[in-house]
Amino acid sequence: MCRHLIRPLLFISISAVALAQSQSRAPEGQLDGSQNLFTVLAAINAAGYDAGIESADSCWLPLGTGDKSRCLPQVRQQIRESIASKHLQSVDALKKFFDAHRQANADAELSQYISFALTIQGPPDFQSRMQPEEIPHDVRKLEGLNTLIANFYREANIEELWKRSQPTYEQMIAAYHTGIAQALLEANAYLRNPTSGFYGRRFQIYVDPLGAPNQIQSRSYKDDYFVVVTPSSEPEINEIRHAYLHYLLDPLALRHFEQLSRLKGLAEFAAPAPALDDAYKDDFLLFSTECLIKAVESRLAHGAENRHALLSQALSEGFVLAPAFAEGLQTYEKQVDSIRFYFVDLVGQIDLDREDKRLEHVQFAREATVKKAKHAQPLPEPALTGAAKTLQEAEELYGKRDLEPARLRYLRVLEQGGGDGLHAKAYYGLARIAALQKDPELAEKLFQKTLELSPDKETMSWSYLYLGRLADAAGEREQAEKNYRSVLAIDGAPASVRSAAEKGLAQPFNKDK
Repeated sequence: MCRHLIRPLLFISISAVALAQSQSRAPEGQLDGSQNLFTVLAAINAAGYDAGIESADSCWLPLGTGDKSRCLPQVRQQIRESIASKHLQSVDALKKFFDAHRQANADAELSQYISFALTIQGPPDFQSRMQPEEIPHDVRKLEGLNTLIANFYREANIEELWKRSQPTYEQMIAAYHTGIAQALLEANAYLRNPTSGFYGRRFQIYVDPLGAPNQIQSRSYKDDYFVVVTPSSEPEINEIRHAYLHYLLDPLALRHFEQLSRLKGLAEFAAPAPALDDAYKDDFLLFSTECLIKAVESRLAHGAENRHALLSQALSEGFVLAPAFAEGLQTYEKQVDSIRFYFVDLVGQIDLDREDKRLEHVQFAREATVKKAKHAQPLPEPALTGAAKTLQEAEELYGKRDLEPARLRYLRVLEQGGGDGLHAKAYYGLARIAALQKDPELAEKLFQKTLELSPDKETMSWSYLYLGRLADAAGEREQAEKNYRSVLAIDGAPASVRSAAEKGLAQPFNKDK
């Protein structure tokens, strides 16, 4: 059995959720990071996967704190920049592959690579761990990616990046630990599950910060159940519990298929439900288990009003067996057997004639209710101090063409320290002032000094452009063209600077035109 369910607006990339014990904590290793996932998601980020990169949720808050001062570093951006700085040949091949396998939307794009990561062995070869006939359909479409990932892993030194990222993973795991442990304990307690489910089966949760935020994606491959969670300001633990309920209840539906078959006639009432996914209409076992899970979730809800609301929503979306299961669960709660032993009775107690009448006039919703993640508010910009504040003042004065006060502040930045990045911007400011004051020799030296300090891409590209124009003004056309080409070689140079460099290559710069 292979199930592949995606809940697009819900949270974090978890690859497999492990079973909870009857204690107040999740078992060791069941909530974890995955080096396979890290490698694959790092690869697609390097190849052009940009979904959610600017979202405030990418810098997520530890669960339940609301304390923005504890916002985790954006490790995704750090990993992307680290890989981009190496100019790897393996990334060029990945870009071609990624472009050739683009999907209609970002959720589907991420989904196929998560499936791939969950079905492969680890380094160094990243070959499939499944028999050819067992490989999921979406993974088969990615044939050849194994070799590209293996080359990327070696060339990008992913092992080192993975080790450096561990503090972020540890903080994510710690933030989820209590909520997940409580949710799985609640499910175990209600279903009276004394162990971690069934021998030989696995439920594993993986957190990963390299995917777009606010996602939970679930997979089941035979006896392996996975949940993959990406960053979110307010993770939905209930979604993880939902996947865990599938892990616990799917085997019961499979084992007692004959008893469940008596309900197939009732399932036909769901056929016209527009909000019900075709996967449920085509797979009775999947449908009946989902109805039972909806019923269990309604019984776990606090308050009669919330219970009624959940059941009404389930019914309107086409899960027509949920109300009958919920009523049967009320009887289950009053006896001592676990759901494993009570399941046949639960199914057998459903009155088909009564359910026929209940469902005869049901009104189905036009579309399913989608619970959207609560997005984090963008973090306020921190107040600038020291050299950074002085640089800001210098830029404001330069913008007003108040050149002498601006020059003095740029010089003060160099005295205050603050690192090469700030110093590069200070020299860049001084170079522009020299150019405006018609001192090309000084301007050239200052632009060259800017480039020596490895400035950011915007400052670097502008510096090369100015050097090109200075060379044109001095009649040094060959040197000017070299500088213009340097602009075009910068991956990420602003479009306006690239356009100016292209014009400079087409014909010498003339400031009077």
